[in-house]
Amino acid sequence: MSATTDSKQPLIRFTDVSLGYGDFTVLKNINLEAKRGQVIAMMGGSGSGKTTLLRGATAQIFAQAGKIEVFDKDLGQCSPREIEQLRKRMGVLFQQGALFTDLNVFDNVAFPLREHLKISDAEIARIVLEKLDAVGLRAAAHLKISEISGGMARRVALARAIVLEPELIFYDEPFAGLDPISLGITAQLIRDLSDELNCASIIITHDVPESFKIADYVYLVGLGKMITHGTPEELESTEDEYVQQFLNGTPDGPIAFHYPTTPAFEAWLEKNSKHS
Repeated sequence: MSATTDSKQPLIRFTDVSLGYGDFTVLKNINLEAKRGQVIAMMGGSGSGKTTLLRGATAQIFAQAGKIEVFDKDLGQCSPREIEQLRKRMGVLFQQGALFTDLNVFDNVAFPLREHLKISDAEIARIVLEKLDAVGLRAAAHLKISEISGGMARRVALARAIVLEPELIFYDEPFAGLDPISLGITAQLIRDLSDELNCASIIITHDVPESFKIADYVYLVGLGKMITHGTPEELESTEDEYVQQFLNGTPDGPIAFHYPTTPAFEAWLEKNSKHS
């Protein structure tokens, strides 16, 4: 059995990875992995580097140090065409949904099928309606995006993210801006779809309660590094000050309110001070 079909082998693995932009390093020495059937929560406060991890995992940026492997391929050694092929095996639910407002619900979900597969209109209709049914929106297929609620739009985006039945799905802040009912529905959908598709699901989030209900494993980043990792139960029982401050949302603790000073900021400040 190949590594990509063996449920014991990670579909994605970070090994001693450092990530950043230009001369600025956001995160150092990151180690993490996700296997088939797992829901993984990547958590941290605003500006902690969660989105940077997502960009590294999808080859939007490359590791400054260490190695990122997806489907047993080192992203740093892949050609643009190889990366394109790997991305076809991934799904991404973007934070804002990124739906096409000039297309209706059906055509939004059908878009990846028409882009990547050569199949009949009848087959497209079957697949799209099946995925819309999975998120409870089969009867909304004809509606315009302007005619549906924010929670429904998030579920349309989720249907589009899974329409190609990817092996690895990233959810960028999937719970942001949702009312309690929509939030609970979305969380359960992520869990159910991971089980049904036997894919690895990675949630980029700072929402503790809903994530802990569905996650198999949690990675917590902050202060430029991996703070801790473990099962939700292990993190809830830890006495680490950073973890407890994050989980409980208390204002006092090691998590600083101010964005850290960087060499790039110092250079900018010095340059602008000369003009003032």
